[in-house]
Amino acid sequence: MVKRSLEASLAGIQQAKKAFAHKGWTQEDLAFEVNLKTRQPIWRFFSGRPVERHIFIEICSVLSLNWREIAANPPEEFSESKELGTAEFLDIDALVQQVRSQRFDKIQHQCGTLQLLDVTRPVRIDDIYIDVNILEEIASLQWLEFADLQNFTSKEFDRFGLGEVSQTQIAGIAAVQTYSKLRVLGKPGAGKTTFLQHLAIQCNRGRFAENRVPIFVTLRDFADEARVVGEFHLLNYICKEFFTCGISDPSVLETLLLEGRVLLLLDGLDEVLHEQSKGVVNEIRRLSEKYQKNMFVVTCRTAAKALNLRRFTDVEIAPFSQDQIVTFAQKWFTAVTKTNIQDKQEQAFEFIKKLDLPENLQFQRLAVTPLFLHLACWVFHHHNKFPTQKAAFYKQCLDLLLGKWDETKAIERDEVYEGFLLPQKLKLLSQVASATFEQGNYFFEQRIVEQYISDYIGDLPNASTEPEELELDSKGVLQAIELQHGLLAERVRGIFSFSYLTFQEYLTARKIVASYNLQALKQPLERLVTHITEPRWREIFLLTVAMLRNADFLMQLMKQEVDALAAQDPYLQKFLTWTSQKSLAAPVPAAIRAFYLALARTPHLTPYFAFVCIFDRDIFLDAVLDNLVMECESNFADVYGCNDALSSALAIVQDAGLHQALQELKDLLPDPEQSRESIQTWWQTSYPAWMEQLKTAIAKHQNIQHHWHFSPQQQQVLQQYYDANLLLIDCLNSNCEITDVVRQEIEASLLPIKELSKWEWQGAESSEQGAEEKL
Repeated sequence: MVKRSLEASLAGIQQAKKAFAHKGWTQEDLAFEVNLKTRQPIWRFFSGRPVERHIFIEICSVLSLNWREIAANPPEEFSESKELGTAEFLDIDALVQQVRSQRFDKIQHQCGTLQLLDVTRPVRIDDIYIDVNILEEIASLQWLEFADLQNFTSKEFDRFGLGEVSQTQIAGIAAVQTYSKLRVLGKPGAGKTTFLQHLAIQCNRGRFAENRVPIFVTLRDFADEARVVGEFHLLNYICKEFFTCGISDPSVLETLLLEGRVLLLLDGLDEVLHEQSKGVVNEIRRLSEKYQKNMFVVTCRTAAKALNLRRFTDVEIAPFSQDQIVTFAQKWFTAVTKTNIQDKQEQAFEFIKKLDLPENLQFQRLAVTPLFLHLACWVFHHHNKFPTQKAAFYKQCLDLLLGKWDETKAIERDEVYEGFLLPQKLKLLSQVASATFEQGNYFFEQRIVEQYISDYIGDLPNASTEPEELELDSKGVLQAIELQHGLLAERVRGIFSFSYLTFQEYLTARKIVASYNLQALKQPLERLVTHITEPRWREIFLLTVAMLRNADFLMQLMKQEVDALAAQDPYLQKFLTWTSQKSLAAPVPAAIRAFYLALARTPHLTPYFAFVCIFDRDIFLDAVLDNLVMECESNFADVYGCNDALSSALAIVQDAGLHQALQELKDLLPDPEQSRESIQTWWQTSYPAWMEQLKTAIAKHQNIQHHWHFSPQQQQVLQQYYDANLLLIDCLNSNCEITDVVRQEIEASLLPIKELSKWEWQGAESSEQGAEEKL
């Protein structure tokens, strides 16, 4: 028999101590990592004394050491264990521990590391794994009416995708403990395989299901072997795997199964070819029903849920929460990058901080999936920022889903739409995205999306003209897109959406750009600018302008559309002319126009005086005068406050006429030392006329008009005008391809600049009514 204990050699002890010191742990810390109740085995390990074999191996594993290099006289690989059988073990617990010990290295090698996309070296699963949450209700199996989903906003769409509509979440390991037969569903890249590997490692170390033997089976490999040998026999397949661990007697596995001592982890049911799926499913059913006392966990993509496993409970991996995203990023930069610890931590902090910025909302939407979160970390690591050209990042994500992700895992798929190249897949998906987005639909019925697919297939060369055949083909293509790529997802029964709103937006923009570039037609861009006042189209504009080979024409169309918003209203034209006049002598005219637009609409800008001052002394004075009016209106019974505001204004006024007028008005204020009754009488009898004189003096000398009165419709137009200008500026700043002549032409009359957007009327509606009553 293999020795049940091992001891470290002198050289091994020195190597282990060096690795231990690098970790910066105490012996108690190491004992905790190895799941020991005391540190005595750790002390024995570093003292060169015998330690139980599985504990010795686990200590080495945690310290990232090869146990055979550390052990003194390590045994040959299972050389004494070729005939392990049940006769040697009357005690089932002893048998379990012996099998676990002999299979320990196998499980560690099989499940202990991950090969992350584009990372050249394996990463220990302990260094990157994040505890997942589980949705106990599968959304696509729920019954909801299409009308219940039609009016979802983009924010509500995100919440629906995160399982926040009607579902509660539980910890993944709790679900395994609750259901002895569990099928874990999830999108591509959701972390299903990683979760299964984590279960195997935790069981192997005795931290979970410590009285069971973990067995990890990649169902694709099982199906491939079954095809070679000509039969589906999962028990025989596992027996062969046991043989490589020195366990040649089939009765050992049979005994473990009969006693309910196996944790059987079956990965990738969806990765089995269609022709083999029936045999694989039947074998899983047969084994799980014959040996029902064991624990069974199967993983499968959500779209393949039609492969029914009788008496299995279906659950779904939940998208990452904000806390999980933060933890993953911290682990990722520590485990994957090759910089020092401090730089790793600083970059992780920067990643989390910048991911949370409003301009990175689209990255936030994708980062809820481990695959895309890894990709985002990888891009950020190389550039220390998120790409300004988001379209290139989205294209990379789509290439992953449309083929590269399966290729990296060497998965062979049933190609229902055989012959479709990547550009054709993108074109089809772009047509579906564009048609549904233009109609305002984030969700669409199955028959609708199948019709879009049918229309596309029908235009292909050699396409069938038979309606029934086209219908069958479109159903097959939809199933393939959902199963293989995860780009379209059945949200509830019979109702689909894009799995991520970001992809629907990107593909819609891609369709607009392709139509304009390839066909040289103006209509796609002309139709686009008609949506310039609709917030949900904002990202489409930004993506389109970034993807165009030359954005001059679109930017000019946008500027024309913006200018036309207020062109038909003389009063608004007068107001905008006033803002233009105020900006004529300023070094940054667009900034000044933005300020006065905000000042007239939302006169409460006191917190931004210091910021305003960087532009111009005159605009700073205007802000002070506006604050003066606000002080005297809002604190009409506060003589001290009004006095102080006038004193502040007088301190910086250089115009003699305005200075005199303000001084005279200050002299008219009642003496603060008078009785309260006298002051109240003055405010009631003299204040209205005094206030009017103040406004008149400011308007006369400084051209600040406090009597703009906008109807609700005009307020809406001004809001749209401001937002559209802001969108125009964002497009200009998006690294789009635009000539200097067009850029200068647009910037010369732009309103506003992005830096001043904080002033504009977020929350203005709540104060607008009160402000108008005072004007």
